[in-house]
Amino acid sequence: MPAVNLRHIEIFHAVMTTGNLTEAARMLHTSQPTVSRELARFEKVLGLTLFSRTRGRLQPTVQGLRLFEEVQRSWYGLDRIVSAAESLREFRQGELSIACLPVFSQSLLPLLLAPFLARYPQVNIQIVPQESPLLEEWLSAQRHDLGITETLHTPAGTQRTELLSLNEVCVLPQNHPLCGKSLLTPQDFQGENYISLSRTDSYRQLLDTLFNEHQVKRRMVIETHSAASICAMVRAGLGISVVNPLTALDYAHSGIAVRPFSISVPFTVSLIHPQHRPTSALVEVFSRHLISEIPNIVSSFNKLINKS
Repeated sequence: MPAVNLRHIEIFHAVMTTGNLTEAARMLHTSQPTVSRELARFEKVLGLTLFSRTRGRLQPTVQGLRLFEEVQRSWYGLDRIVSAAESLREFRQGELSIACLPVFSQSLLPLLLAPFLARYPQVNIQIVPQESPLLEEWLSAQRHDLGITETLHTPAGTQRTELLSLNEVCVLPQNHPLCGKSLLTPQDFQGENYISLSRTDSYRQLLDTLFNEHQVKRRMVIETHSAASICAMVRAGLGISVVNPLTALDYAHSGIAVRPFSISVPFTVSLIHPQHRPTSALVEVFSRHLISEIPNIVSSFNKLINKS
């Protein structure tokens, strides 16, 4: 017996489901003569009479009804396969683990995740904030799918992709006298109440060295653990500071003024891929999404700085 092809099964299923050739043709996006011709070929291949034809109407025979029962069972199985494939394609119940510095869980990822989850609403994303050097140790240990760091060093067993590099910026209360300047120099900080990161932070140490080199003495009134906390203190009028551009951008429209700093203090963001974790389409799709969204963030930052 010649082989039965899937198209024959589709046509038979459509005719049995809709009850007539016209509706079956519409369901299959084809013509009624095509459906009639292929249905006759299907019967010939099987050597069965599946329908009786009375006054132009099709009536399933006993053989046709029994065959349809078998087709239905197979059809439901095919539907499950198609549904499973669609779930995989849309990452339904997919999980993504991202380890990052706390600053990125507060100021970068919220911007990036909104459009991604709008596209893939059933993905579950786990954000694990961690400070260096433990963050890099976790990534080297392959504990997470992705990492986001501010280091130029590539942790062992990983690949690093630079996402962006922007300069640190000055943040001030909106009514501060220095808001009248479009660019701040180290000398502008002389005698000003200054809110700083903790003494163990590498950016704190870098900025302390910079101000010392320019013989600028600030009034160190508050030390805190994060740039977000600094910006909240600045908004409350407790002092001024220099922070990373992403956190400044996040707070720019909520009560603080942002000004460029005359000295370049680069802040670099890198995406880390652990090399020895199983490959995942979800990781690749999210990575491409993240990279594609970075120009929008850079553009927003440049508009903020140019407006100042």
